[in-house]
Amino acid sequence: MQVNPLLSEELFQHIWALRLFRQDGLKTTSGEPVQILYPGLHNHNGGPDFTAAKIKIGNTLWVGQVELHLKTSDWFRHGHQHNAQYQRIILHVVFEHDTVAHIVGGAPCIELQQYIPKLLLQRYEQLRQSSPFIPCADCVSRIPHLTWLSWKERLLAERWERKMSGLHAWLQCSNYNWEEVCYWAVAQSYGTPVNALPFLQVAQSLPWQLLMRYRHQPLLIEALLFGQAGMLDQPFIDVYPLQLQQEFAHLQHKYKLRPIAPHLWNWLRMRPAAFPTIRLATFAMLLQHTSHLFSRILEATSIRELEQLFFVQPSAYWHQHYRFGHMVTKAQHPGKQAVHNILINTVLPLLFLYGQQKHLRYYQEKALHFLQQLPAEKNKITNSWVKLGVSQESALESQALLQLKQYYCDEKRCLQCAIGVKILSGG
Repeated sequence: MQVNPLLSEELFQHIWALRLFRQDGLKTTSGEPVQILYPGLHNHNGGPDFTAAKIKIGNTLWVGQVELHLKTSDWFRHGHQHNAQYQRIILHVVFEHDTVAHIVGGAPCIELQQYIPKLLLQRYEQLRQSSPFIPCADCVSRIPHLTWLSWKERLLAERWERKMSGLHAWLQCSNYNWEEVCYWAVAQSYGTPVNALPFLQVAQSLPWQLLMRYRHQPLLIEALLFGQAGMLDQPFIDVYPLQLQQEFAHLQHKYKLRPIAPHLWNWLRMRPAAFPTIRLATFAMLLQHTSHLFSRILEATSIRELEQLFFVQPSAYWHQHYRFGHMVTKAQHPGKQAVHNILINTVLPLLFLYGQQKHLRYYQEKALHFLQQLPAEKNKITNSWVKLGVSQESALESQALLQLKQYYCDEKRCLQCAIGVKILSGG
């Protein structure tokens, strides 16, 4: 019998680790009875695949390392006979025993192909080949609530660890200036994914303390932001942009500012309320209203306080304009959902990181509590989960499902997913 084409080394290691094979009647290739008392710890570094395994062979209990291969001959193909790390294994586990040659050290060998259910391999292939949205679309709604609960918590932790890694790098660059990092992070979030980079470049080209120097002069705050965004280098007719242009020319010379390239901004296929002009004007108003934004975040005692803090409207010109010089009857502005996105993706992870760095659990718990109070996000991905019967009661759950889709489902990492493992094991 040949190695099943559906079987990979990763799946074979998964089967061994969880003992997803029939264990009665196990024997070595030389006929000795085998009991798997403990398969061992999966070793992701160099050396044999599993360590600290407990295997009873005949009447002898062995404790040590176990190596797995799809074929016995892989031992020689991988060159293990020349590697001292593999000389003291207690068991060689293979799917197909295809050679009579003895491995160096003489460790016993067991062949598992007749003990592994074919249904398990079929389930794995179905996960790998099915649904364009997620591999387990046909059965995901049947997964028990408790499995989902613990897995969503882990997924959120992974997502926030990824976000906090970037924030921590900024902290180190800013000599742990929390207000400056908060300013950068919030600016980036105002850009939404499509304009996050140019928004961040504008913020990092304008020190927070410089903007705070002009907090009580709204026109100068807007002149600095629009000027550094490269949006004032054009002819204007309206009084407002002409004023911005004039003020920025003075400030640019005074502080030796270099605007970013205008072509970095994206305008296509987005709602006018998300245009970078509207977002910049709204961000300018936020900075005018709050001199120490991060301090206000720390002081907030309810999610409503945070919502009110970030729910601001741009200046009067932008009530009838989406772009300079183009008047509309009434312009739409970012609403509550936009505020929630900023809180979910930036403010609360930053609050959690502060608690982590300062060893103040209160702020970590507050961040998670606020996240649970926010409604689940509504977008193409979260809506698709709902159609499959996977509900999301809060932003905590929608964040977890976004992480699952991006880093597990899209990459077909079913063996590292608690849901995939549950399905493979017949749960």
